[in-house]
Order: sequence, then C-alpha cells, then structure tokens
Amino acid sequence: MAGVDIGTSNTRTIIAQQVRGEENLRVIGVSVTPSVGIRRGVIIDVEDIAKTVIESVESAERMAGLSIKQAIFNISGSDIEFANSKGVIAIGRADGEVCEDDVNRVIAESQMIQLPMNKEIVHVIAKKYRLDDQDNLKDPIGMKGVRLEVEALVIESSSTQVKNISKTAYQAGIEISDLVLEPLAAAVSVLTKKQKELGVVMINLGGGTTSLAVYEEGELLHTAILPVGSGHVTNDIAIGLRTSVEVAEKIKLEYGSALASGVDKKDGIDLTAIDSREDGVVSRHHVAEIIEARLEEIFSLAQKELTSIGKAGLLPAGAVLVGGGARMMHINELAKNVLGLPIQIGFPIGFGGILDKVDDPAFATVSGLVLWGRQYQTEEKHEGLARIKAFEVFSRHSGGTMDKVKSLFKKFLP
Repeated sequence: MAGVDIGTSNTRTIIAQQVRGEENLRVIGVSVTPSVGIRRGVIIDVEDIAKTVIESVESAERMAGLSIKQAIFNISGSDIEFANSKGVIAIGRADGEVCEDDVNRVIAESQMIQLPMNKEIVHVIAKKYRLDDQDNLKDPIGMKGVRLEVEALVIESSSTQVKNISKTAYQAGIEISDLVLEPLAAAVSVLTKKQKELGVVMINLGGGTTSLAVYEEGELLHTAILPVGSGHVTNDIAIGLRTSVEVAEKIKLEYGSALASGVDKKDGIDLTAIDSREDGVVSRHHVAEIIEARLEEIFSLAQKELTSIGKAGLLPAGAVLVGGGARMMHINELAKNVLGLPIQIGFPIGFGGILDKVDDPAFATVSGLVLWGRQYQTEEKHEGLARIKAFEVFSRHSGGTMDKVKSLFKKFLP
C-alpha cells in the first residue's frame, strides 16, 4: 500500500507492506521531492504538481523494487470547511440489535445536508451516538433499541481542489484509493489511544498551512486548518535579511531557533559560507527574533482555536507537534509558553523496515495515509471515525454506488 502527501514545500511518498507475523507495517520505499504548483495546500498548477508526484512516486518505487497502481492521497488547504450534523434512523433488524449496516446508514443520513455548488464532502466523522435513551455511546453495535442517532462532523472541500487532486493522480498514472484530510492522517500516525482519551491537540506545522486536530475521550472534538505555516518563517527571514528565499531556508534550517533568548547576541552567520553570491555577516539573534515572532503568531492562532471550544490549557496530554516546522530548535519551549500545555514532538509510530527514512515529524501525514489505508483494508474500526471512506461518502452524496463515484471522478479528468 502507498500514501502520497502533496505538501506545499515537499511531496512525500511511502510504500509499505504488511508482512505475515509482523504487527507493524514494513516500509520498503520512501521519497521526498520539492513541490511545484501548490500554494498553501491548494493546487494551482496541475501539470507541475503532477510532474512532482511522478518524480516522488518513481523514486519510492525504485527503492521498493516494485511499482504501484493506486495510493491514498491527502487533501488540505485553507478552504476546508466543517459543519456539525445529525442523523436519525430506525433500527433495521426485527430484534432491534444494532448492526454495522445501521451505523453506516445513520452516518450516511447525517451527511445529507445542503451543500453549495462548489463544495464536496470529504469526510463524515461520527462524534457520538444515541440509542433510544442511552446517550454518549462510542460504538452502538450489538446493543438493542429502536431509534439510532449520531452527531457527526461533516468536512467539506472545494470541488476545484478535489478535481485538481483527481487530475494530478490521473496524469501521474495512479488511482486514488481514498482522500484523507491532512490533520486526520497525521493524527493517526502520531497520537496514541491514551492521548486521545486524556485530551490532546496535534499541531501540524506544514510549509503553507498549519493544521490541528483536538481529541478528548477518544473522540475528535475539533479540527482546523490555518493559512500560515513554516514557509512564512522563511519568507520573513528573506525579507528581514534582504536575501533570497533559498538562502533564507538554509539559514532557518542550519542556524534557526524558536527562542531568541537562547541565542547569544554576539553570534553571527557568514552568508558567504551559505551562498558565494551573498556577502556580509548577519546576527543569529536577529534571525531567531524573526522566527520567534512568526511561530508565536502561529501558536497564538492555535490557542485561539482551543479557546473557541473551551479547551485552552485544559488538555492533559498536551500538544503534539509534527510537520517540517516541528524540527525547529527550541520550538517545544516556545509552544509551551504560548499554549500553556505540555509539549512533545511527534514521530510516526507503527512501522518497521527502513525506519531511519521516516522517523521524522515531517513524515507524520504520509505515514498516517498508509496507516489509514491498512485500517480500512483490514476492516478495522478507526477510533472516533465513521467507517465510511471518503469515496463512499461521495457515492452516498451523489445518490449512487461506487461505480457512480468513479463516473463522478471521470468528469474531473481531462
């Protein structure tokens, strides 16, 4: 199975296989390719991003020694919208016992909402169930009753973004087996069941966006995508130092710090050593000030989201930081100061094989895509999520079967 994470800065591909007798998936192919044709998580040039995906997938295939025909893709962008919805059905069996078909029907009922012409449903996430007078149920299967209700979170994306991802995959010669919202995929990869039970927020610091997912009592409470990411830090450095974006990125990665107070004001950075076309020495403390200001803004926006749901400072398991931006020196200390929560850096879990290639917070999303695929392939229930894949949601929304979904996606293709 394979996952392709189309990110603003980089496109990552993982190919993994389930080996009999091994609990973890074995990673056999990995690649990272600079992305072209995408801005803030939204595809703006299908031709360019398709070339990027082809290069990334082919590189992973060479490492794995095999080719792939289909993969799970992520979907992101600041145009993602969320809506709460409810569904109600009568139990189908004569004895009143709730079966999986009942759960799927009530979830399908919850996503029968009126959508704007330019929107598509990506996920329907079951938050909690009610069976007659029994409320706050996580899994009603096997219980008996007459009336089943669900409170769900409906996640929508623009039709344009869905079409562009479909076109990208088509041009790359890959079939999309599922589309998964970026923060949900990353959460699958790095969060434990215990963290979700206690209460935790996962913050994914991507290149063009920062996404977050909040869990409590094993349920997804809230998710959001903020239109600012670690790429904005690079741009700030380039403007502040009057240098190129490429040089600014190198400065950020090699000399950057999220806390200016931890950097000696006498420390300098020789720009000539980074790029022979540059000259002069800049203050490393000044660079840290630039980085700290932008990251503080990002965490303040995340704190605002937590405040909006009444969870600011009230998540015992704290915050887990992932994404390329999470590798910044002292970022956990800055995040702790702003969020007032315990902080840890998240690394993908549940893998074997060439671990050194994916043991990186930047691989959280693509790792989660592969894990997501395994959960549905083995028909396991994913904690807190509806057991309807994104394509099945598209199918129900269009009033048809999987064949109609394929027909729907053919309309997106050239």
